[in-house]
Amino acid sequence: MQSDWALIFTSNQAHEIAFANALLEENNIKAFTVNKQDSSYIFGEIELYVEDAFKYQAQLILTQNDLL
Repeated sequence: MQSDWALIFTSNQAHEIAFANALLEENNIKAFTVNKQDSSYIFGEIELYVEDAFKYQAQLILTQNDLL
């Protein structure tokens, strides 16, 4: 069975992504990141994805913690 993933948060700050990921893990929501930053110049975005089934719950958690 293939899971569908939804992009819920992007940032160019690695610490914000790490904090968001930790919040989701504390609430038993699986998440993964895709780092699209240029390694030489450190510009670009890091994306945080969750399973579609947890999209709204994840957005609520991030909103309550002033990330969205």
